[in-house]
Amino acid sequence: MNKRKIHERTRAQESSNAIERMYVTMRHLFNRGFYKPMGVSGETLRESLLLLRPEIYGSISEEKAELEGLLYVIDRLPEGIEECTFINLTSDEGYGNSHFKPIIPPKRRRNCYRIDEEQMNIEITRGRSEIYDILTHLTFLFIESHKISKRVLIDEKGSTTRDWIKLEKAVLSKNKLTQQEREIAITHTANILGRTFEELTNAHLKFTNKAQPERLLHIVYWLGKLAIEEVVNNNKRTVTFSPVLRERLGHHLYGEIWADNIKEVLKKKKLLGRPIHVISANMHSVMNSIFAPIALKTMAVKKDIFDIYETIGKKENENLRNKITREALQCGMTYIEDTSGTNIDVQIFDTAQIDFSKTDIKIGSTFEDDEKPVIFVMDYAFGEQAYETMDELLKPYNDGDEKVLLNIESVSIMGKAGILEGGKGDIMIPSAHIFEGTADNYPFKNELSRADLEGQGVKVFEGSMISVLGTSLQNKEILKFFYNSTWNVIGLEMEGAHYQKAIQAASKVRGSINPNVKVRYAYYASDNPLETGSTLASGGLGTSGVKPTYLITRIILQQIFNK
Repeated sequence: MNKRKIHERTRAQESSNAIERMYVTMRHLFNRGFYKPMGVSGETLRESLLLLRPEIYGSISEEKAELEGLLYVIDRLPEGIEECTFINLTSDEGYGNSHFKPIIPPKRRRNCYRIDEEQMNIEITRGRSEIYDILTHLTFLFIESHKISKRVLIDEKGSTTRDWIKLEKAVLSKNKLTQQEREIAITHTANILGRTFEELTNAHLKFTNKAQPERLLHIVYWLGKLAIEEVVNNNKRTVTFSPVLRERLGHHLYGEIWADNIKEVLKKKKLLGRPIHVISANMHSVMNSIFAPIALKTMAVKKDIFDIYETIGKKENENLRNKITREALQCGMTYIEDTSGTNIDVQIFDTAQIDFSKTDIKIGSTFEDDEKPVIFVMDYAFGEQAYETMDELLKPYNDGDEKVLLNIESVSIMGKAGILEGGKGDIMIPSAHIFEGTADNYPFKNELSRADLEGQGVKVFEGSMISVLGTSLQNKEILKFFYNSTWNVIGLEMEGAHYQKAIQAASKVRGSINPNVKVRYAYYASDNPLETGSTLASGGLGTSGVKPTYLITRIILQQIFNK
């Protein structure tokens, strides 16, 4: 083995150890009940994250500020968190019935509440993965905040540079900034962050929204201000975990309520005994695949179906989306908005009420004669939550003293994932899920194959996939090791092993569903963490995600309708 290989292996091992230390530390801090991220108790998290240097956090270990990583993180945390000294992670403890207005981050559905000027409460209803996600993001945020304080503090008494004074004046101004005032403030902020004026101007545009035209300046100022408070006055920011959250975590509380609500609806609609096909996907692709040709029949005659899907997805075409939804609701679709706290909405399609002669999905010759199936679409779970929700869903329904087994014929999982070979929009067909950090691996017979999706203008890869503990912790060394190893890894995601664990438990161990239940897994690439500039922090898929999403959806439906 040459020296280069030894070095690569060692770097991968160092990174793997750093991830393990982070998770052990986070579990310890959770059990303890509180910690100070920039104090002694948060030191292991900071050191591990800096050693790991995850791709999503870019230049975290350098002196200059990381702008793309900051935008990624701030869009997944509640507005105003940069102003808070106390961050309290809670269970669902009744704040929804209070005067506190819920704050929902733009890129992550979770309820958060600003209690007062100093405190932000974040509701945790998705299990440990959500806690890991938030703590990792907070660690990044506080490391970045101390970079700011180092550049603006002149002495230990709290004297600051001219750049900081000018930024403070701009942020605290009650008047709307003119273009000239904004550019002056950006100039001083660029100095503070170690970035160019051009970089800050571009970043400023990405951060801006209608409510906060100077959002980036505001965030930088408050991150720096609280870091200065920590350095000068030892007023440390604190993260706490509520006693109720610590008591409830891991008990499937929200998953059980979610699954029970769904089974009640199935019973009410007289669908419990029918063949059921579960699909974990978004809330539009199955509905659009079946009903777009029916609701938009004039358009469907003139345009390619994938062009129609792209048109439907455009922000300005809400009227088209509403038309499809109305058609679906009139023809057998039931929509269940989540009230359990899981943040997983559901659609139930009674195929007996759908006129398939008006759709363009291929239907098998025996479909008309067989008992019509029910298609159950659940929104994406988050990490370990996939096990909780799927495990509860596949359990028998307690109808009084009687236990009713669900007739689950197939479970299909479609989602976004990071790809290790290829680029955004390519498709991955897994043959096994490997659970990162454990010896667990879940091989299965995937009903989907490369041949099903090839020849459609999209690249398709087949092989194993890693179910990672958190996408925000991945770095190139670990991914290169998996990619170059005999594991034949093609990508990474967060839920596959958890879903398969629940399916195997229900079908092979508990016997609550058909032991020969069919499973389908397919992912489309949202990013390539091995390519600089192609990580999740580099932005969304845009229209490049439309074709793979609908290709996968249509193949799943065709297999369901063609026994």
